[in-house]
Amino acid sequence: MTQAPPRRTVRATDTGPIVLSGLRAAWEPLAKQALVAALIVGAAAASTLLPVWLTVTDATAMWTGAGLAVVLLGLAALMARSTRLARSEIVIPLLDFVAVGLLRFGTGETRSVFLAILVLPVVWIAAGHGRWRVLVPVLGVFVTILLPLALAPGRAFPGSEVVRLVIAAVVYSAAAAVVNELSRRSLAQLTVAQRSRRVAEAEVTQAAIVQRSLQPVDGNGLPSAIRVAGTCVPARTVGGDFYDWYPTPDGGMGFTLGDVMGKGVGAGMIAAAVRAVIRSSLEEPDPALAFRWTSAGLSTGSVDMVSAQFTTCFHGRISLDGTLRWVDAGHGLTLVRRAAGGSEFLRSGHLPLGVGSGWTSVETDLQPGDSVVSVSDGVLDLFGGDLASLDRWQAFVDARDDIDGLVADVAALAERGDRADDVTIIAVTWGGSHPA
Repeated sequence: MTQAPPRRTVRATDTGPIVLSGLRAAWEPLAKQALVAALIVGAAAASTLLPVWLTVTDATAMWTGAGLAVVLLGLAALMARSTRLARSEIVIPLLDFVAVGLLRFGTGETRSVFLAILVLPVVWIAAGHGRWRVLVPVLGVFVTILLPLALAPGRAFPGSEVVRLVIAAVVYSAAAAVVNELSRRSLAQLTVAQRSRRVAEAEVTQAAIVQRSLQPVDGNGLPSAIRVAGTCVPARTVGGDFYDWYPTPDGGMGFTLGDVMGKGVGAGMIAAAVRAVIRSSLEEPDPALAFRWTSAGLSTGSVDMVSAQFTTCFHGRISLDGTLRWVDAGHGLTLVRRAAGGSEFLRSGHLPLGVGSGWTSVETDLQPGDSVVSVSDGVLDLFGGDLASLDRWQAFVDARDDIDGLVADVAALAERGDRADDVTIIAVTWGGSHPA
């Protein structure tokens, strides 16, 4: 007996916390500081170039503030490359308060128009976890406005500055509180969404494990005159394709390949149901009865389970004398490759499960060494997906004498890149011996 080619191992989904993209998280402080630095340096340059409109009272302090903003930009760039430094990210917006204070001191203090730049470090700090992020920006505002007392100790602090300080503290503290609350709520919603996503991913992974466990592993139990191979490479974790084989009471074998319209868990559930009903009919010698039972078994009355997601399917029985009895429900992708050379497609006019009814079986005689090969339409996508892909696929089959090599080559093609559809193949050889 020939074992099916190895299939991809399904691993349990990581149930740890889901984090944002590492690239986004690492470079976010750099992007924020780039905006702050651009505004501060731009303000200093504009004040120098437009003395008629803007005032420069202390060029040294003004350009020191601009230089500090640029230094902080370089520090943000280093933090983007170092996880250890990134933990001290809050140092940057804290020092931005000093940079804005120097800019304001050098551009006329009370007459400066650049105090509004403070909103950037305020939002930067407040948009995080913890109520302390509301208090810290307020202290930063105090530092910015009171900085002239440190730079010019003998200078009087007018009453207008006291009013300005109080208003600025109230306004920026309110802004920080709003930003912090919105950030807290967003974080809570994100946590719930991440938890739901982890649960959903775990369920999908479990569904994939169950689906793989329903696929036959090898040809144990089949007649010695019959060899079989097959594989399924789903486009997603759970696929809508399925294949199956099993011994029949008359000493032969039955095999099936189906393709449910759609992808994902919904299609996988339909596939499992169709497979189960078809296999339950193994006592019946007529394979067409399996489709009739399937259509009746999936019908739920007012809501037809298969009408929403119809299934194309091929089901065949091979007896010990080489007679293939088969039925095709809108599939049309099964061919017989003759040991003497060449191949032909097995055609029928029946509609898919969920659309048609009244399927009838057909008999085809197999010669020793003949093979029956059935695939899903995802295989045709590997050969261009156009009208000529059928001819290219048939030539591909005709060029390979052994079903193991054929199935392995199809699996290799499917694994090379992203797939828009599931790729499934089953191949059965009657009367051949296992290659040495």
